[in-house]
Amino acid sequence: MIDGLDGRLLTLLATEPRIGVMEASRRLGVARGTVQARLDRLQANGVIRGFGPDVDPGALGYPVTAFATLEISQGQGADVRAHLAAVPEVLELHTITGHGDMLCRLVARSNADLQRVIDRVVGFDGIVRASTAIVMENPVPLRIVPLVKQAALLEE
Repeated sequence: MIDGLDGRLLTLLATEPRIGVMEASRRLGVARGTVQARLDRLQANGVIRGFGPDVDPGALGYPVTAFATLEISQGQGADVRAHLAAVPEVLELHTITGHGDMLCRLVARSNADLQRVIDRVVGFDGIVRASTAIVMENPVPLRIVPLVKQAALLEE
């Protein structure tokens, strides 16, 4: 759980990721040590997973995004995970319920290149079937601030 100060700190970091601890403490009206202690606790609890840059795959030359639902052979989960982790164009992998066993987010240089990526993904004995959907647009990109505010019971 997070409280209001945690929520304000996370919102500040999400909107201004390059802000320093001193400036954050000034803006939040709390001591530098308080901000540092909150950051350390949020990291230790897994709330903050990292401080790396938010990189756009399209700007790297991978403008096509797709989602692939994979059905895997029983007992092959660990091997399939290792295989998919070795494919750079696989950005995320989730195990799921419903139709399919895994859902992965893929990127490619073009629609034609997507076929190469899919062939590499499914070219593994543990994967029985794949169903792919190409992303047309992303009107609500990954966002965290509204969830942080709700979790901290902050008002907009």
